[in-house]
Amino acid sequence: MLKVLAKQTASMHTRDGVRLDADIYRPDATGEFPVLLMRQPYGRAIASTVVYAHPTWYAAHGYIVVIQDVRGRGTSEGEFQLFIHEIADGEDTVHWAANLPNSNGQVGMYGFSYQGMTQLYAAANKPPALKAICPAMIGYDLYTDWAYEGGAFCLQTNLAWAIQLATETARLRKDKTAYQALLTASRNLPLTNPEILQLLAPESFYHDWLAHSQPDTYWQELSPKHHLQEIDLPMFHIGGWFDSYLRGTLQLYQDMAARSTTSQHLLVGPWAHLPWGRKVGSVDFGVKAASPVDKMQVRWFDQFLKDVDTGLLQEQPICLFEMGSNTWRTFPNLPTPNQKSYFLSTTGLASIREDSGTLSTHNSELSTDDVLIHDPWRPVPALGGHAAIPAGVFERSHIDCRSDVLTYTSEPLTKNLHLTGDIVVKISCCADTPSYDLCAMLSAVHPDGKVYNLTQGYIHCANGTNPVTRKIPLQTTCVQIAQGHALRLSLSAACFPAYAMNSGNGTVISSENLLDAQIITLTVSCGGEARSQVLLPVIQAS
Repeated sequence: MLKVLAKQTASMHTRDGVRLDADIYRPDATGEFPVLLMRQPYGRAIASTVVYAHPTWYAAHGYIVVIQDVRGRGTSEGEFQLFIHEIADGEDTVHWAANLPNSNGQVGMYGFSYQGMTQLYAAANKPPALKAICPAMIGYDLYTDWAYEGGAFCLQTNLAWAIQLATETARLRKDKTAYQALLTASRNLPLTNPEILQLLAPESFYHDWLAHSQPDTYWQELSPKHHLQEIDLPMFHIGGWFDSYLRGTLQLYQDMAARSTTSQHLLVGPWAHLPWGRKVGSVDFGVKAASPVDKMQVRWFDQFLKDVDTGLLQEQPICLFEMGSNTWRTFPNLPTPNQKSYFLSTTGLASIREDSGTLSTHNSELSTDDVLIHDPWRPVPALGGHAAIPAGVFERSHIDCRSDVLTYTSEPLTKNLHLTGDIVVKISCCADTPSYDLCAMLSAVHPDGKVYNLTQGYIHCANGTNPVTRKIPLQTTCVQIAQGHALRLSLSAACFPAYAMNSGNGTVISSENLLDAQIITLTVSCGGEARSQVLLPVIQAS
């Protein structure tokens, strides 16, 4: 480990003359070093230390580390517009960083969330100095991976983030009134009254995201996916099983792995968006769940920026944390699981009695229908999973006891069950309204009766009065469910405030929509030709 010089601040100008400011951390040593670049909108002193080691740690490993405020944030000049300037500004910054004093001309980028996105945008124009990146927890297709899930607006994460960015904008503008109002809102989110953003932050991206509720050209032009089809860079992809943007991480990895000639590695831990530690929600996944990312990133950059043979290229490229066994498993490719079906069966009281709704490997001919009532006055609350704040694993038996939640439970497992991949729930149903939503939660029921969520999915349904089989993709997972535990599927018509509620005619996006929200009666058919079922991705134990 090298000693590190005192932090320096330096500025550059973009091609259109805007000054961008950065902190630079340098090794206290002679010679030339590669550059690690992070571009972020939250004030560069933070440097994403909510999940990564401080920049001085990376500098001590022989790197010049540059943490830059993007346009219009921190002390950088210009107007901040979500993602709009990051391609050109990113390209300009990579060129500037490569030519810093004592740089060897090789640049890598790291960072998660917005800082992951700036890596992808910077790569879009193929700056020659950019040799490797480590995008973590990103949206590849911003519509499907970030703003919406299954056509439903991800209310809690989007609104919380929009208020965070708007509050920082008010602070930078020294607008004390707006700042205090938004800060108060951030601590007590007005989840059924987001009009505060319309009043105090009319320029927020949030309004555009609500307005574009379908995957139109707005999303195509904004998404990294639209700009990366010709890109071939070594990428270390990092995700979390309870991260709200895992869909984007996996989509980008699969796309790059299928067409890239350069190394593509994937790491997925048992983490929420932040922090990346052993405890996620109320469950402790053990010492092995602590983040290995910093050390792995140094190896990655040593390999591709210093030409050091770290052994990376001889290792299996996929590393997944298996929850339950609490171990890391490695694979040469994403596993191809065997699909196992559990069919739903009911006596018609699955919303009232735990023993009414069952999951079985055999489809029952004797089953009937369940009726589910959604009341907008008391929607089923979100708890954990990947879309709520806080995310993670929680004991949820008190939610499963609600009469507006249908539960279907298997017999206790006779041996450990290993699931890795995509879980799909197929539900035969209809409603008495033109539109409704469906939330599916897969949980493990422990022998003591406690229930812990594993993964969930959510879809927004149109043509609600037509009987049809709905397909609900659940968040990709990797989990061992222990012998003696049972599986449980919980179904509801809301998961609020993680997702915006359905009024019966569409998404509730304001107080006025809420005023018009209807009680929704949903009929779920089980057994016989309905074949409502859960499809599980079963793999072998390690």
